[in-house]
Amino acid sequence: MATVIRMPEVLAGASEAAIQSWLVAPGQDLAVGTPLAEIETEKAVVEYAAETGGTVLKLLLEEGVSAKVGDPIAVVGAPGESADDASPAAPAAVATSPEAAAAPASAPTSTSPEPAAAPAPAPETSTSVTSSPEVPSSPDVTSSPEAGDHARRFASPLVRRLARERGLDLARIPGSGPGGRIVRRDLDGVDAAAASTAPAATSGETSTPASATASGETQLVPHTAMRRAIARRLTESKSTVPHFYLVADCRVDRLIALRAEVNETSDTKISVNDFVLKAAAAAFLAVPEANATWGEQAVTRYSTVDMSVAVAIDGGLVTPVLRSVESLTLSEIARSVADLAERSRAGKLRQHELEGGSFAVSNLGMYGITEFSAIINPPQSAILAVGRARPEPVVVDGAIEVGTIMTVTLSADHRVLDGALAAQWLAAFVKNIENPLGMLI
Repeated sequence: MATVIRMPEVLAGASEAAIQSWLVAPGQDLAVGTPLAEIETEKAVVEYAAETGGTVLKLLLEEGVSAKVGDPIAVVGAPGESADDASPAAPAAVATSPEAAAAPASAPTSTSPEPAAAPAPAPETSTSVTSSPEVPSSPDVTSSPEAGDHARRFASPLVRRLARERGLDLARIPGSGPGGRIVRRDLDGVDAAAASTAPAATSGETSTPASATASGETQLVPHTAMRRAIARRLTESKSTVPHFYLVADCRVDRLIALRAEVNETSDTKISVNDFVLKAAAAAFLAVPEANATWGEQAVTRYSTVDMSVAVAIDGGLVTPVLRSVESLTLSEIARSVADLAERSRAGKLRQHELEGGSFAVSNLGMYGITEFSAIINPPQSAILAVGRARPEPVVVDGAIEVGTIMTVTLSADHRVLDGALAAQWLAAFVKNIENPLGMLI
């Protein structure tokens, strides 16, 4: 019997997602594990693999159109079988986690009362929406104030949220989707001034943003899904994870000299942060007990060093995971980090690249920050905050000389790492940083 494939919860906390591109076509045979579609959320593009084998009978969602987690997106069955006979499949990881259940709904774009949610479409019905007069008003419909109440523009919740964040008026943007529906790609390259939500000033009038006070000194910026996720996870971390902090000063004169020498012959530009990642991985080889995470029933220890790298992006940050760092050369680390950072800012990370790891590195030295403490990203057990390298007086054999000092702060989960164990790891890290040639041989 034919089976309905539903929009999965591809990332924790995501309540909706869009089909960026289908990787299959109607009539194509599928095996379990065959890539079905590339699914896009606010943070990443995830390749979703089929969990049911068979033949693709029907695709229910157009590319570029979003749907809520659990909504039907395709029908799979036996060759010659009708999509109308499909039986609903169990939702694929549909918002069952506490984080997903707590995910806030998008704020409506219209000032009219929110209509009741429409029932999920039947499997045999396409999700394409037409502009027929019989179609009732729904959260996916945006009215144009200039055109009157009967002129409506259709857009997905994801598109409406992006339009709000960019200050765009959907009534001024032509839609390329079914029935003139506005899809995400329609927002790309739009002239922000021409499609601005700010009303045009008329003779003798001045326009004031509704969110501003009379003096124009404040502005309300709606929370994005990413900002809500960051707030929720880090509040949970500080509330439930017993943090403690260790601070160390590293003398990095040898590291800077070695980096300059390496960059003279290397095709790949090596940064100080690449040395930091290599030194952290080597420290876990010296103190393997520290490479662990907390679980409800047991502490999990790892044989490879997978660590996250904090990357600042528009509206927040992401922490993609670099795998098996202990086995990578400096050049491989540099190339991998550059690739992850580039795809992070483009929103092209894959699901597995945002999962796992026991440790993270956050480097704000390039912003001139001398020292700071970072918050652990659960379920990881530690994070290293790295400040800038700066000249300072140091005492060597009773004499004062100028040295280059870099301050690092280790935030550790006391459930996993006791003070002595964390101190051993940090001492091994400092040794590696101050004697960088030793960890490269």
